[in-house]
Amino acid sequence: MIAFAIFAGTYLVLAIGGLPGFRIDRTGAAVIGASLMLGCNVLTFDEAIQAVDHSTLVLLFGMMIVVANLRLSGFFRVVAARAVEHAHRPKTLLAAVIAVAGLFSAFFVNDTMCIVLTPLVLEVATALGRNPVPYLLAVAMAANVGSVATITGNPQNMLIGNMSGIPYRNFAGALTPVALAGLMLTFLVIVLSFRKEFRDVERVNVAPLRVRVNRVLMLKSLAMSAGMIVFFFLGWPVAKVAVVAGALLLITRRVKPEKVYHEIDWSLLAMFAGLFIVVAGVEKTSLEEDLVALAAQYHLDRAGVLTSLSAALSNLVSNVPAVLVFRPIIAHLEDARRGWLLLAMSSTFAGNLTVLGSVANLIVVQRSRREAPISFWQYFRVGAPLTLLTLVVGTLWLA
Repeated sequence: MIAFAIFAGTYLVLAIGGLPGFRIDRTGAAVIGASLMLGCNVLTFDEAIQAVDHSTLVLLFGMMIVVANLRLSGFFRVVAARAVEHAHRPKTLLAAVIAVAGLFSAFFVNDTMCIVLTPLVLEVATALGRNPVPYLLAVAMAANVGSVATITGNPQNMLIGNMSGIPYRNFAGALTPVALAGLMLTFLVIVLSFRKEFRDVERVNVAPLRVRVNRVLMLKSLAMSAGMIVFFFLGWPVAKVAVVAGALLLITRRVKPEKVYHEIDWSLLAMFAGLFIVVAGVEKTSLEEDLVALAAQYHLDRAGVLTSLSAALSNLVSNVPAVLVFRPIIAHLEDARRGWLLLAMSSTFAGNLTVLGSVANLIVVQRSRREAPISFWQYFRVGAPLTLLTLVVGTLWLA
């Protein structure tokens, strides 16, 4: 009962985003929950250490270092600027934003692309006198959709990749078509939702954007990133490759290490570690058996049922905690591999439902709130149909 109470309390705070009257966020809830599992003797210290999936944390940490170097070099902004400069129609501009956000999110974590693209899109839309909202929505939604394609696209995929043991190339082979279909749907839904903005066929000319770059760092980061992706597809251990690539990029005379460390999301790493321990504590109760029984009763081996429940839970408590809840269930499904892929697809696409559905959405909304505020309902009227359509397409493809 103690273990279940700690688990329920932790996930309640995760669901509402904080504890009323206290300054406790989702990371704090995970850390407190993990500490209580230890303090109440639900887990021993050794059991808590063993519960943490170190491979996932190492992969996430390594990818953060690689992405930090690419961002500090100016690479993402250069590519985005060049793509936007060659877009001479509103629809072409939208397609360029979606393509850049979706492509790079597949390999270099979706949150990073939102941080990089949001100020650039605002700058371009303002200069052209266009409505920036549809292009900003494209950044967030395309980043979420594109990130479903690979294990390194987002944190929940990294978690699923390590838990499932599915090779990187097989994961990408199964979900890349889903991501491409999702990006096309993103374009169509935004165009239909903002007919007035995209009815205009007048040619638009974007002045060359000035971008500061560190060429040496960019070349070094690109070479390391390309090698890393090649080794991923060759089947080398993903976590080992990522952390070695990150470590090699730290050998430099040009960039202060503090700048790289500042780019690392330490709170996310702490939340992961805490949630591993919280879930391990509740797995010592009968909850796992109960969940497996419920899975059989409600036919979670059916693709549509699993997708619906995963999407609902992902919006309730966020995608990473939702994936951890499904961990003991997926292993007992008749086709576990398909179950893991459905979980990756649905937990990611579910992030487009509301502004609160993913960190990527919040980054775009927060960074644009002064120049182009995006309301909850403004986001929802585009995100809801897009989420429904992508979930249906993804489920049909994987089923």
